[in-house]
Amino acid sequence: MARAPRPRSPWRRRLSLAIKLLLVLAVLAIGALVTAVYVTRAQLPSYDELKSSPNGQMIRVHAADGTVIVSMGPSYGEWLSGDRIPKVMREATVAVEDRRFYSHLGVDPIGVARSVKVRLDRGRWVQGGSTITQQLARNVFLNNQKKFGRKFREWILALAMERKFSKDEILELYLNKVYYGGGAYGIDAASRKFFGHGADHLSLAEAAIIAGLVKAPSNYSPTADASAAVGRASVVLRSMEDAGMISAGEAQAADPKTVALAPEPKQNSVRYFTDWALPQLELLIDETEKPLEVWTTLDLNMQRDADAAIRQNAPNGAQGALVALDRDGAVRAMVGGKDYVASIYNRATQAERQPGSAFKLFVYLAALEAGKTPESTEVDEPVTIDGWSPRNDSRRNSGQVTLRTAFAYSLNTIAAKLGQQVGFATVADMARRFGITTTVNTHPSMVLGTSDVRLIDMTRAFASVANQGVAVTPYGIVKVTTNGDTIYQHEVDRSRVLVAPQVAAQMIDLLQTTVNTGTGRAAQIGRPVAGKTGTTSSSKDGWFLGFSSGLTTGVWMGRDDARPIAGLHGGTAPARAFHDFMIRAVAKRPIEQFETQVTLPEAQLEPDAESYYGSPDNGMFVDPDGNPAPGGVPGYPDYANPPPANDRPARDRPQVDEDGNPPPQERLDQDWIDRVTGRDPRRDQRRPSAPAQNPPANRSTTTTYSGEPPRPYQ
Repeated sequence: MARAPRPRSPWRRRLSLAIKLLLVLAVLAIGALVTAVYVTRAQLPSYDELKSSPNGQMIRVHAADGTVIVSMGPSYGEWLSGDRIPKVMREATVAVEDRRFYSHLGVDPIGVARSVKVRLDRGRWVQGGSTITQQLARNVFLNNQKKFGRKFREWILALAMERKFSKDEILELYLNKVYYGGGAYGIDAASRKFFGHGADHLSLAEAAIIAGLVKAPSNYSPTADASAAVGRASVVLRSMEDAGMISAGEAQAADPKTVALAPEPKQNSVRYFTDWALPQLELLIDETEKPLEVWTTLDLNMQRDADAAIRQNAPNGAQGALVALDRDGAVRAMVGGKDYVASIYNRATQAERQPGSAFKLFVYLAALEAGKTPESTEVDEPVTIDGWSPRNDSRRNSGQVTLRTAFAYSLNTIAAKLGQQVGFATVADMARRFGITTTVNTHPSMVLGTSDVRLIDMTRAFASVANQGVAVTPYGIVKVTTNGDTIYQHEVDRSRVLVAPQVAAQMIDLLQTTVNTGTGRAAQIGRPVAGKTGTTSSSKDGWFLGFSSGLTTGVWMGRDDARPIAGLHGGTAPARAFHDFMIRAVAKRPIEQFETQVTLPEAQLEPDAESYYGSPDNGMFVDPDGNPAPGGVPGYPDYANPPPANDRPARDRPQVDEDGNPPPQERLDQDWIDRVTGRDPRRDQRRPSAPAQNPPANRSTTTTYSGEPPRPYQ
C-alpha cells in the first residue's frame, strides 16, 4: 500500500510564494525602468540642442561706448568636435573619472557597489560612483543635491542618454560642458584660462591638470593652489598608466610642475563700478537664466583719468575715492581706492567719514530757504550754544559780515548761528532731503560736519544743487538686453524738487566764491566751477566736491584707520585731484556759465595771500565731540606750537622769492574773475538775459528758468 504524500510545509509554501512575487515585482520594475528610460529618451533634447544650451547665466557688462569691460558668470571657449579633442585629454578624463566608460550602459554597478562599501566603512559618502554619463546628466539637467530621488533621476537620464547618443558624442558633450573652475566651462575655456592657448594643443601634463579639476575645481585650481593641482595631476597620470593608456616613461616625462600657467588678468578700478552696479540687477529685472547684456553709464576715458588723478594725488599711506555724476545722475567714473587688487573695499560707496566743512552746504541751503540771501549779514562774534562754543580757525572775529564772506572763509561762528536760527533738525532734514542716507545727528556741532556720510551721497547732493534744486539720483545701468530683447530701460526722474530754483542759484553763487577766491582755488580749471572743500580734525579726511559744465565730481582722501595725514586738507590733494580729473573730463564739453555771476566776498576781512591762494579750509577742524581744534598749522599734532616753516612740507611753506620776499599779490578784480572762470565779458554782453524772478535785494544777478515747474518736494 503506497504511503500518502507528506503535506508541504507552510513555510516552504510561503517562501515559494514570496519568490514568485519578487520575480513578478522584478519583471514589473524592469518593465517600468525600461519604459521610463525610453520615455525619457524620447523627451531628451537633440544633440545639437545640447551643444548650444549654456550652463548658468552669462553677464557681459558694457561701458557707455559699447566696450565690454567685464564678463561675469560662466565663460565658454570654442566648441571642439571629437576629432579635434586631443587623445591625451580624452584618455586622461576616462582614466580618472570613469575607467569602464566604454563598457557600461550609463550606470556602472561596480562603481555603485564600491561607493556603498566606502560609505559603510567611513560612515559618510566619499565616492559617488557616478559615470561620465551621469555627471553629464547632472550638469545639464539636475543639481548637486545628494538625495536618493535626485540620484534615481540621474540614473534614468544616464541610461536614456546612452540609448540616444553614442559614447563619443557623450564624451564630446562632457568635455565641452563640464565645469573646470574659475568660471570656465569646457576644456577650451579652461585651457585658455590656465595655459593661455586652446585645448586642441594640450600636452599630456596640461591634459592631466585639467582632467584633475573636475573632482573639486576650487581645491585643485592651478591658479589658487598650484601644489594641489600638481598633486592631483600626478594621480591622473598614474591612473592613465595603470589603465595602459600611457607608458611609465611617458608618465614620468610629463611633469606637471614644469607647466607654464597663463598670468592672471589684472583687475582695475572699473571693478569698483561694476561691484556697485551689478547687484542692482536683482531689483531691476527678474531674469536669472538667459544671458544678459548690461549697458552702463561708465565713460572709460573719464574712468582712466579718475584713476590716475587719485593715484597721483593721494598722499602716501592714504586712500582716495572719486565719483563723477552727469547732470542726469549717470555715473561716469567711480574710483573706490588706489588699487582694486589690493583692496576691493569701495570707499566711494561704502566708507562713512566726517565731511567737515563740506556739510555746511546743507546749513546754508536751510538758511537760504528760510529767506536769507548771500548779502544777508550776521555778526561774527563769540557764541555759545548749549554749552558748545565754536571758534574760527583764525582765533579772531570780524564783526558784521555777509553770508558770502562767511561761506567763502568758512566762519564757524556764522554756521553755528545759522544752524541755531533755522533749527539743527531742519539742517538734518535738508541733508536727508538731498540724499544723505547715513544718520545725521542734531547736536549743535553738526553744522561743522560731525556726522558720517558717504562720498556718493555728498556728490549726489552737490549734483542736485547744480541741477537747479531738482533731485539727481545716481545710476549706473542704462539698459539690459537678453537675446536682443530689451528687458530694462532706465528712465530719469526729473520731477522731484528739493529746493526752489532761486535757492539753488543762490547756493551756486556761494559755491563759486569758494573756488574763485577761497579755499578751493586749486580746483580751478579755466572755466566756471562751483564747489566746497572739507577737512576734519587733525587732517584725517580731505574732501572736495564741485561741478562744472554739467559734471559733478566728489573726491575724498584719508586713511582707512582714520589716522591723521600731515598736510592733507580739502583745498590741497583732493582739490588737485578734482582739477586733474575735471580739466580733461569737461575738455570737449561747451563752457557753461552759471546763472549767477561771481561776486567777491567783502574786503573788510583783508584775507592774506595764503587765504586767496589755496590755504587749507581750517574752519572745519573738529574733534570727536564736534569742537574745533586749536589753530596753527594743520596736519601737525601740536596745533598751538606749529613747527618752523622750514620743517613743514614744501606745499605748506610760505612762498618767497630769492630775496625772501613774498610774491606780489594779484589784484582781485572783475578782470581776474573773468580770466580764472574762462568768462568772456563781451560775449556775455551780447547774450540777452531774461528778467529776474523775485531777485533778492542788493543783487545784480539774473536767474533764468524754462519749462514746466517740477513737482514740489514732499
